[in-house]
Amino acid sequence: MKNTKKLLVCLFAVVLLVTSCGKVPKLENGQEAVVTIKDGDDISVDELYTEMKDKYALAVLLDVIDTKLLGEIYPADEDEKSYLDSQVELFKYYYEAYYSVGYASFEEYLYYQYGVQDEAGLREGLSLSYKRDLATKDYAKKQIKDKEIEKYYKDEIIGDMKASHILIKAEYKDGATDDEKAKAKEKARKEAESLIKKLNDAKKDEVKDLFAKLAKENSDDGSASKGGDLGWFNKGDMVESFEKATIKLKVNEYTKEVVESEYGYHIILKTGSKDKPKLEEVKDEIIDALVEDLKEEDDRLQFKALIALREDKGVKFQDNELKKQYKTYIENNTKETDK
Repeated sequence: MKNTKKLLVCLFAVVLLVTSCGKVPKLENGQEAVVTIKDGDDISVDELYTEMKDKYALAVLLDVIDTKLLGEIYPADEDEKSYLDSQVELFKYYYEAYYSVGYASFEEYLYYQYGVQDEAGLREGLSLSYKRDLATKDYAKKQIKDKEIEKYYKDEIIGDMKASHILIKAEYKDGATDDEKAKAKEKARKEAESLIKKLNDAKKDEVKDLFAKLAKENSDDGSASKGGDLGWFNKGDMVESFEKATIKLKVNEYTKEVVESEYGYHIILKTGSKDKPKLEEVKDEIIDALVEDLKEEDDRLQFKALIALREDKGVKFQDNELKKQYKTYIENNTKETDK
């Protein structure tokens, strides 16, 4: 109890005012006064402490505990510094762009919006968040089984693909009506279908050269000058509809039906395919992907990770009230919830 009280007194600025240099008023019961009220009941440091303990103590203590534990596990390095620098610059950008009119300084903005005194306080908070994310990722990695890795490798990993395309965009002016847009899309689709017919009518050994010629003459993107060549790519590099259509093609095959995407209407010619990499070569990549999936599936994953870490490090609350609060915290943040 005594140590917890000292910690909270140090952490809260209001209480710091009470313990700073100068004469501190005493109440009749001998306690120090944090506020005196004329013709009213004064407020003691102990009374303020009790209020703070009930409302804020656990959150503050968990920040202090995690800062200590995570600082030992994940010492500051260049990656963290780079992350913090980029985030601070982002905060400054938003302040200058949107909030500078409403606040006298960046520090004032930080205080009223985020409850920190200055840039150093902001960095401390960002650092804790960064390290908690690292701990969550490491915790998630331990939950991933070999069978999950093997399944992801079998179902999701492919070799690089190479393709060319012809893109026909639907052309309409800003402010066009839905009807005008629909007509423009139908016109673009029919144009793409007419090009597919030309490819269908060509001899097999003429298709590749004809495709390049048609791309140069008709494609509505920067690849036209290269005969539609898009180079090598893999999953995630292209929009989903384009990617799925390319995967289904064999090398030197083209799509017999128009492929629609947010960019327009595509005709795709697959021009190359590489072997699937070995599992050992992409295992780390697979684990990272599975970790991200796990984080999306379980919105309490970070709570679980940090609870497990504190338990592993032997963290125990000696104050009975805080022990009770932490037990409730664990129950609320580890129980299963309906999505």
